[in-house]
Amino acid sequence: MRIDIITVLPELLESPFSASILKRAIEADLVEVHFHNLRDYTTDNYKSIDDTQFGGGAGMVMMIEPIDKCITRLKEERQYEEVIYMTPDGETLNQGMANHLSLKENIIILCGHYKGVDQRVRDQFITKEISIGDYVLSGGELGAAVLCDAIIRLIPGVLGNETSALTDSFQDNLLAPPIYTKPREYKGWQVPELLFSGNHAKIEKWREEQAYQRTKDRRPDLLDD
Repeated sequence: MRIDIITVLPELLESPFSASILKRAIEADLVEVHFHNLRDYTTDNYKSIDDTQFGGGAGMVMMIEPIDKCITRLKEERQYEEVIYMTPDGETLNQGMANHLSLKENIIILCGHYKGVDQRVRDQFITKEISIGDYVLSGGELGAAVLCDAIIRLIPGVLGNETSALTDSFQDNLLAPPIYTKPREYKGWQVPELLFSGNHAKIEKWREEQAYQRTKDRRPDLLDD
């Protein structure tokens, strides 16, 4: 998989991809992640990529020309299955969406900034608009990092245990059940005895019941889905 991220602040994205699982996935050549500074695609002496709104109003708007130049150049080199725009009014990211995107070969992610992008960018280039929640950030970079993390960890070979991602919360519209590790007893707090029984069928049934109950208590909306 290859992910190209178009941004005004590439330095803001360096840290998330230089540690832990994302770093290992890149070093193992399981994924390519490339940052593209939008200011490199403007001929303006001040490297401006934004301007005031037509019709008036507060906030600057990202101009269409540098975005067009960047996307067009990338598309000349390869085909992209998705061109994603990170925006608060996009479709809310969920596990099913991450699963679907993890199967793609090449995607572009455009990070919004300021008041947003010229609507013509959304009309002409964007195939999917994604939000990571009902709140507003200073830019789309952090949202893009969240999206990439959710996608990349699903690529075969990225996680040490191939079944690990399949048992995460939301994979089957249920939250994950309680989990425990050593020590068996701590300050009088005990681990459920069933987990030491060796009866894997009963343990699995207990986990399913716990997952269902936790979902019912905390996210009943998932059960409606």
